[in-house]
Amino acid sequence: MKKSNRLLAALALIPAVALALTACASGSGDAGAEGSGGSGGLTKLKVATIGLTSDGSLLTGIQQGFFTDEGLEIETSIVANPPAGLAAVQGGQVDIAYSPSIPLLNALSQGVPIKVIGAADGYPADASAVKDPAAFDDTGLFASPASGITSVKDLKGKTIAIPARKAQLEVVIAGELEKAGIDPTTGVNWVVLDFTSAVAALKSGKVDAAGLVSPFTTEAASLGAKQLAAPSIGFFETGATGLWTAGSSTVEQKKQAIEAFQRAIVKSNEYATAHPKEAIEAGLKYTGSKLTVDEVKVPVWPTAVKLEDLQRPNDKMVALGFLQKPVQLDGVIFGG
Repeated sequence: MKKSNRLLAALALIPAVALALTACASGSGDAGAEGSGGSGGLTKLKVATIGLTSDGSLLTGIQQGFFTDEGLEIETSIVANPPAGLAAVQGGQVDIAYSPSIPLLNALSQGVPIKVIGAADGYPADASAVKDPAAFDDTGLFASPASGITSVKDLKGKTIAIPARKAQLEVVIAGELEKAGIDPTTGVNWVVLDFTSAVAALKSGKVDAAGLVSPFTTEAASLGAKQLAAPSIGFFETGATGLWTAGSSTVEQKKQAIEAFQRAIVKSNEYATAHPKEAIEAGLKYTGSKLTVDEVKVPVWPTAVKLEDLQRPNDKMVALGFLQKPVQLDGVIFGG
């Protein structure tokens, strides 16, 4: 299937590098459903991630046989960033892709036909009970040790590194800047760097601050970078924020297989929540990280995506000027 002009327009909002789909893991077993053929009579589903610690839920679910029990063989791959994953599901290169809610909303605002089929990660159900937001937020806004910056207010006129424009980290950091009285559009200089390069730039002082995700947040802290904010939990507050998505055509053509994936990912998230060390270890191995389990924050793996999990950032993006109008969310959550 060729990418539509609407897809290209959506991805123009978030510069994406070329897709690099590298197979990393798979499950096997017996039973079947419709779709592309896998081994042993299983239905193969290609799943793209962006290489996060929270991927440990999917990986341990594969290891525990939750997907083979549902007649699925899962082939995972890592793409460079969420827009690349969304392009891959729309273009038919993969069946399912991880996406934070903000890149998804950007794509949906351009009419790209994508469905949410499950929760990948998120924040605690009772956000009001969280005493230390940074303990649950796997994103962080860090200042370079050489910058002398100690608060978000100090960022006026400074340079902030983010992995992509108009994407998740820019939006949530914009929320923190606005709270500090800084215009996110004119008050700072945004530069695009991948996470590895951003950590190096913090160390060298080439950027004043950077938005990072785990495990890069731990690496930045080990270099003496100061965490200025836990921006994501302040923006999303609660619920699922990392989502498993599929193209609408894939959902139609492989409905039974997608429903099987939904059942298996719920079991996987429940297992990861009960066995976080095992899941984190799988995620660290998958990403090639040299960090230990004790050095990373324990992800939250919700078992469902609620409409308000999408509506809340939808409304905030309009208020911050990232969307001209709210995205219509009717029917976006498959089976919801």
